[in-house]
Amino acid sequence: MSSSHLPPYPPPLSEDKLQELEGHAVDWALSHGLVVRAPAASVVDPNAPLVTHAPFALFPSPFPRRCYNQAVVLQPLFNTLVDVIAKDAEFLRSVMDSLSKVDDFTHQLYLIYKKVVEEGVAQNINLGLHRSDYLLHVPLDAPTDSEPVLQQVELNTIASSFSSLSNLAGDLHRYLYERTNFFNDPSLPSPDITSASLPVNSSIKTLAKGIAKAWELYASKSAVVVMVVQPGERNVFDQRWIEYMLFQNHGIRLIRKSLAELEREGRLEGGDRKLFIGSEEVAVTYFRAGYAPTDYPSEKEWAGRLLVERSKSVKCPNIAYHLVGTKKVQQILARPGLVEKFISDPSQAALLRSCFTGLYPLDDTPEGEAAAKRALEQPEGFVMKPQREGGGNNIYGEDIPQALKKMSVSERNAYILMDLIRPPPLKNFMVRQGALINSEVVSELGIYGLWVSEGSVVHLNEAGGHLLRTKASSSHEGGVAAGFAVLDSPLLV
Repeated sequence: MSSSHLPPYPPPLSEDKLQELEGHAVDWALSHGLVVRAPAASVVDPNAPLVTHAPFALFPSPFPRRCYNQAVVLQPLFNTLVDVIAKDAEFLRSVMDSLSKVDDFTHQLYLIYKKVVEEGVAQNINLGLHRSDYLLHVPLDAPTDSEPVLQQVELNTIASSFSSLSNLAGDLHRYLYERTNFFNDPSLPSPDITSASLPVNSSIKTLAKGIAKAWELYASKSAVVVMVVQPGERNVFDQRWIEYMLFQNHGIRLIRKSLAELEREGRLEGGDRKLFIGSEEVAVTYFRAGYAPTDYPSEKEWAGRLLVERSKSVKCPNIAYHLVGTKKVQQILARPGLVEKFISDPSQAALLRSCFTGLYPLDDTPEGEAAAKRALEQPEGFVMKPQREGGGNNIYGEDIPQALKKMSVSERNAYILMDLIRPPPLKNFMVRQGALINSEVVSELGIYGLWVSEGSVVHLNEAGGHLLRTKASSSHEGGVAAGFAVLDSPLLV
């Protein structure tokens, strides 16, 4: 699937057909829960439960089948890698001792980690609901018939969102195919859109499956799951589907609490430090908040996080898993021999490395100084990434020299430098708040991962469905919740 050999896409439909297709899509989305809360600026009555359809791509976006399959095969290996690193206290300390000195948010997380280790971990059940994100890459100097390769953008170990709405986006595209065939007449030059080219997604059920397994191992039938959420969350319906799947498929109750509410209402009981919210014992605490400094506006939120981490409740993620997801760990793993330190099977280590792009420190080491020099001289080939999640934090291209010149060497160490991934552009229509936007786009594939272990026993290690986010090719960032991208599904070619 080289960009130069792609047939015209999407199907060149008339304006009338596009409007008809959009009408089908918007109504289906609103009828089936593919929705988000309306932006605050558009709500006249703050008590009115107004929603709008989640932003989505009108057509599924072409994605190479071989790259999709590669990403699915990789996910259990990344699940294993996270767990092995999280258990290596010496390695985590070697990374965090220096990083925490230049990044206050990481410093606060690391303090919690050290307190938990010093007191003794109260729970040996580990629950990971990860997501590894990828872009296709074609180098600038590659021949025109070059096939794109899969390169990892990042590995998310906390609050991996859109598992529910991404499933519904795939269902939407399947409905449009079955109902209209996207009006893709055989006489048109666009590729066939077939049922076999639309992969089945199970992510609306799989995250609940992982949580349910951890709940089962906790072995208290009256215990609940707590989802830690941000106040005023617009993406609440993506989260609610997990709550409904837990209750519908597993008979497990879930309650929603903010970090501040956990601090105010939570308590630990007994020598095994069971977590209670009111009269409810908490078997699993699932974080959909806590990944950004803005989630901790006061000491109350930090105290709420520490309370949970000290408890017997199964954490998703626990503080060690959270630290493994930092960009600095991703960068260090790219060094020769580091993956092999944790993954003993040479073929598995090589497969993991096959998706790595160039990753470099920006510290005061010779490697870091050389990377900073390259970034100043050729900024268009790089992106600077801080230890942050949620979109809108990275520094790209011509903005890099200005940013670097303002930083001390120690401030630089809070960032990593990454080779810019260059995905082949495509065309698609994006639908946002009823508006149809024709744009050149790029797509980012995420594969969810489920991990449940108890001590040395692994109960669950598998891929758990996919997410495809599509954005205008002119946009650097890729977050749907942050307003940069739309939900999509892959058309495997």
